[in-house]
Amino acid sequence: MGNCCSDDRGGRAPIGGTPANIGLGNGNDAPNDAVHLFLRSRGYQGLFSQIQLSFSASGLRDRDVLSKSDPMLVAYTRGRDGVLKEVGRTEVVLNSLNPKWINTLNVTFQFEIVQTMLFCLYDVDTQFHQMEVKMLKLEEQQFLGEATCALSEIITKSNRSLTLDLTYGEEYTGLSRPQNCGRLAVHAEECITSKTTTEMILRCSELEHKNLFSRTDPFLVISKIVESGMSIPVCKTEVIRNDLKPTWKPVFLNIQQVGSKDSPLVIECFNFNSSGKHDLIGKLQKSLLDLEKLHSSVKGENLVLPTAAGNKVLKSQLFVDTFSESTQHTFLDYLAGGFEVNFMLAVDFTASNGNPRLPDSLHYIDPSGRPNAYQRAILEVGEVLHFYDSDKRFPAWGFGARPIDGPVSHCFNLNGSSTYCEVEGIQGIMMAYASALLNVSLAGPTLFGPVISHAAQIAGQSLANGRHRYSVLLIITSRANFFIY
Repeated sequence: MGNCCSDDRGGRAPIGGTPANIGLGNGNDAPNDAVHLFLRSRGYQGLFSQIQLSFSASGLRDRDVLSKSDPMLVAYTRGRDGVLKEVGRTEVVLNSLNPKWINTLNVTFQFEIVQTMLFCLYDVDTQFHQMEVKMLKLEEQQFLGEATCALSEIITKSNRSLTLDLTYGEEYTGLSRPQNCGRLAVHAEECITSKTTTEMILRCSELEHKNLFSRTDPFLVISKIVESGMSIPVCKTEVIRNDLKPTWKPVFLNIQQVGSKDSPLVIECFNFNSSGKHDLIGKLQKSLLDLEKLHSSVKGENLVLPTAAGNKVLKSQLFVDTFSESTQHTFLDYLAGGFEVNFMLAVDFTASNGNPRLPDSLHYIDPSGRPNAYQRAILEVGEVLHFYDSDKRFPAWGFGARPIDGPVSHCFNLNGSSTYCEVEGIQGIMMAYASALLNVSLAGPTLFGPVISHAAQIAGQSLANGRHRYSVLLIITSRANFFIY
């Protein structure tokens, strides 16, 4: 087994196919890697989804004299700093004002951030038609129009398709108002070949001692065999100390990990050694289909040990105590099925925030327009979640303040109404928050219970009415933190 698990404590932990970190990363947002990898290890698709975008356009402007335009699309992502990063380019469609491009572009969808997309269309001059599209200099092509949207706007549509107006901006026309120049249709599909996950509990019996003077600490390694014949590990169980009849914790394998249900797998049983030079106890080769049959037969399969004279059949056997399959739906599947996110907000108005009229207060409204800490938190979370709420009406409360001529309230409507708590959109929350600062006196103490009870009541009513909603309550406090329930 080489030196693959030389760290004693780390080497005993399961890797892949069980609830532990595996060696995958997204390279984009490291703080969420742990959650992403935990979900992946349990057979779920994780926080990040690969999205395939396809495009068509209609009513494009004709920039050619003797023929129609030869359009190409270039897609960009716009960072929070405004910097554009090119995602890719379609092929050039000849002589068409209503092109349907064949080439698709892949982007990574991340739920927790707003991903702004920019789509630019160009008429490629005839002299460049033989060049690779990635080699084309865009400044040498004629601009046909552009459109922008958030990736979330596309995937929240029931059919995952969004039609955008193409505009021809001031920098190209010299006019103060953008000119309409056709429409662009964008369609999104999730790039997943299989959502089926297999859960197994594996057990061995009558394992052989590898050393008369030391105990046997067995673990399993499951590998897939690729076309070249090489085996690639996909998961490792935990190490069970001093046990010749071990039963390991459940193993989760996604069909996409192993190729197919018929793909051959090598299951190897090793005796753990802290030096990293683990002793092979025995192995066998089976597909998931074979393992399912083994489970149904309630029988074991003998392990073999490779020797110079050939494979030696051992008394040791592998049993599949449980074998089950399930479909792991992704976040995008739930969106397509009509699920929404119901965003609710509660803001801390206790005196610990400081006097709102003074610059050192967390509630200070800067005349320059720079948002305070509460406003930044509202925007950071609200701008992500509002895409997933169709009516854009958000319950919003304050707590820990004394309304004018009233007692301290630990749950008051942020909009000042005595009958309803909803506000329109994220800007509605911002306006209600600023207005509330002028109409309440900061007090205390800090109590979350009343707002949580109100939020739970709304979530319960939604469930009772049969609405497919996932309710999120954001509580922003003066304790240098915020909480999401």
